[in-house]
Amino acid sequence: MRHLSTYWRVVWVCLFLLPITVFYAADYQPSFSTAGFYSLPNTGREVYDMNPAWRFYKGDVPGAEQLGFDDGDWEIVSLPNGIEYLPAEASGCINYQGAVWYRKHFTADGSWKGKQLFLHFEAIMGKSKVWVNGRLLKEHFGGFLPVVVDVAPFLNYDGDNVIAVWADNSDDISYPPGKAQDALDFAYFGGIYRDCWLVVHNRVFITDSNYEDETAGGGLFVSFDKVSEESALVRMKSHVRNLSGASFSGRIVYELFDKEGKRVFSKERPLVVKDGKADESFCEVTVRYPHLWSPDSPYLYRLHVYVKERSGRVVDGYCQRIGIRSIEFKGKDGFWLNGAPYPYPLIGANRHQDFAVIGNALPNSLHWRDAKKLRDAGLRVIRNAHYPQDPAFMDACDELGLFVIVNTPGWQFWNDDPIFGQRVYDDIRNMVRRDRNHASVWLWEPILNETWYPEDFARNVADILKEEYPYPYCYAGCDATARGKEYFPVHFTHPAIGGGGAFNAENLNPQISYFTREWGDNVDNWNSHNSPSRASRAWGEYPMLVQAQGYAKPDYRYTCYDVLYRTSRQHMGGCLWHSFDHQRGYHPDPFYGGIMDAFRQPKLSYYMFCAQRPVEVNGDLIADSGPMVYIANYMTPFSPKDVTVYSNCDEVRLTCCKGGKPHVYRKSEGAAGMPSPVIVFENVFDVMHDKKLSRQGKDDESYLLAEGLVDGKVVATHKVYPARRPSKLLLWADDERVRMRANGSDMVTVVAAVADENGNIKRLNNGEVRFEIEGPGVLVADVETFTNPCPVRWGTAPVLVKSGTTPGEIRVRASVLWQGKHTPVSAELVIRSFPADYPLVANEDDLDKSGDSGCRSERQEKGTASDYEKRIRELQREVSRLKLREVERQQEDFE
Repeated sequence: MRHLSTYWRVVWVCLFLLPITVFYAADYQPSFSTAGFYSLPNTGREVYDMNPAWRFYKGDVPGAEQLGFDDGDWEIVSLPNGIEYLPAEASGCINYQGAVWYRKHFTADGSWKGKQLFLHFEAIMGKSKVWVNGRLLKEHFGGFLPVVVDVAPFLNYDGDNVIAVWADNSDDISYPPGKAQDALDFAYFGGIYRDCWLVVHNRVFITDSNYEDETAGGGLFVSFDKVSEESALVRMKSHVRNLSGASFSGRIVYELFDKEGKRVFSKERPLVVKDGKADESFCEVTVRYPHLWSPDSPYLYRLHVYVKERSGRVVDGYCQRIGIRSIEFKGKDGFWLNGAPYPYPLIGANRHQDFAVIGNALPNSLHWRDAKKLRDAGLRVIRNAHYPQDPAFMDACDELGLFVIVNTPGWQFWNDDPIFGQRVYDDIRNMVRRDRNHASVWLWEPILNETWYPEDFARNVADILKEEYPYPYCYAGCDATARGKEYFPVHFTHPAIGGGGAFNAENLNPQISYFTREWGDNVDNWNSHNSPSRASRAWGEYPMLVQAQGYAKPDYRYTCYDVLYRTSRQHMGGCLWHSFDHQRGYHPDPFYGGIMDAFRQPKLSYYMFCAQRPVEVNGDLIADSGPMVYIANYMTPFSPKDVTVYSNCDEVRLTCCKGGKPHVYRKSEGAAGMPSPVIVFENVFDVMHDKKLSRQGKDDESYLLAEGLVDGKVVATHKVYPARRPSKLLLWADDERVRMRANGSDMVTVVAAVADENGNIKRLNNGEVRFEIEGPGVLVADVETFTNPCPVRWGTAPVLVKSGTTPGEIRVRASVLWQGKHTPVSAELVIRSFPADYPLVANEDDLDKSGDSGCRSERQEKGTASDYEKRIRELQREVSRLKLREVERQQEDFE
């Protein structure tokens, strides 16, 4: 069963190597951009990691911007930082809103003298101010786009340097989104919740597109034209500035490399940059027989760009990953990719970058894992609701083959004050400048979501997008009912299959292509929010079955997967609301409609989506793809008699118990609708038959076995046994094989499961699991105790582990909260952390306090149990099991 290979590989290793499992990631590792580029050696451009060791204060403090301010008693945190850790159920505005302060102490490296230095914050929530050594250098409004500061003239090379940041995530109608959080369907959270980089380079340099206020300019702009399988025109434009005090005459060089490292082309152009001025260099190259990017083959080239002196010495340079592709929306003919109609509807999901406990403050690895999980589920498009998301997520979508709809920050709010509109326009420009080179960008959504804005706003937005991206393959969409919709070639609506109700696009304009930006959520009203699509994973089997069926094909009229597959080409698909459970401002309940929960543990609907994948997938990074079969029945005493199976195979055989007669399902040839209907085998599971086999000591004969067949051959299997007596804990890292980096910020979810002797997870268990940790890492939010001990929900208990700044082995131990003779045996897991990718910049004392600090468990302070003590406990448990067998025999005798 390939789609569960990672999960079960870890589980079975746990079973055979308990009590200690060493979990190491595979060799392949994703890479992430820094400040919009990938570093190259020997270019004179260096990147430093500014994330660790910031002093933090929740609240406002007069004078905290001053160099000599005493911050000695402030908490020390690392970025990304979301102000606070919150419970897994954190909706209803329980998060902090108000001012916060960050202060970072560091010593400037002498090698930086005479160079240009930019401090690049990927985002700071709300409004913010940045001081360096007491000088106010930047004031910013808006929480979702970069804040870039030129710090070169203000550093002190003879003593301490202090960066002070004030941020305020309070409600403010003067900048988008504008709407108060208590009327908002998501949470602002707060703080410096994305990465911070220090970029050091020579005084002649390629600029930062979000720092330079250049229409369709700044930095490197790569676009394409005349794309086909035979050739593609690659257009490159670089913006270079000279602050060296003299005119610069040299050359700019573009080199394109394929995946194997083979150089595709090398082109040079003359470059003359006067003192303090900027020059733009244009270059066009035709690539013959290009590898074209698509979701099923997300091929990325590496484009190196260098600035060279006349002598040939490189003075600046970096890399961009690019995917060559054409995107066209052709009205009634729908979406075309790389010169051909896209072969099937695009099905995807919306995403908030909201994670359990940490809010919006995800490290890069969690963004990549999100993209990987969504792509493995067969999704091909993600709508970034309702704001530009972390650059690491965009990098992952490029790499894994996910189209992205990029959104302007906004949700159901307009302010007539001109400053609000101007700040929306600024956001649109900076959004395009940041993301324009990503192969994954499918569509821009520059309007404000579900907002009754003025009609001239729509025209202005369309004009701004054309100004910022004046090349082919750039499109924007808006609501079909919005004012000014005539300026947009793509309209968001529900499918037209008879009119009325949710299906509101009966009369389609042949010049317009249509898409459903949000589907699946089905509430009684917008106050109560009771919904069959909102099923917490903790509620168990039946609610999750109802949710999955509703998303697939309910027995009532509603937009669903099946409906989206029955539309004409003109209606191109839709994005589910929503991929993950997330917190909300204006409602006390979290949104439970995700196909995964807030810790990214899958629900049954996740496997329903997996079943819609094609059996053959070409993407070499989509490891858990291909044929699959999944039994959505856990054989508990409360499981339904009807057994639901999700599979993308031609035929599925389901066998109940040894010697049972197979039940057979065959997919109809040429059937309309979703690729793989939900399979329900009626009246199969009988809890009393399971009881009979168990009483006869034939537990191994009681099971459900599903076999998926393609062309008559078994290509996927899934086998489920009833979980018996809770015996031990299983423990695994949900890391998608991505290594943990020892940068003080990286995190991984570690999951404990209650299991029987054979490793079957006990879904019906109300225990609590206590986690302990040793080595260069910490348990996230352990101090607050709302994550540790963790209650067992539907068999599992997750916790976040955060790396320190020293590489090494992090040992995590899980045990039930109250220990006794018959309680499940504890489990241990070792996670290796690897060196950080970039040099860490921080005051040494602060780094020592922050890197591996945090709540240490009582077990750490007292030391680990000896092997002798462990053996004694095992013997005691064995004696208890023998006694227990006597009790069980006596119960059988008197029944």
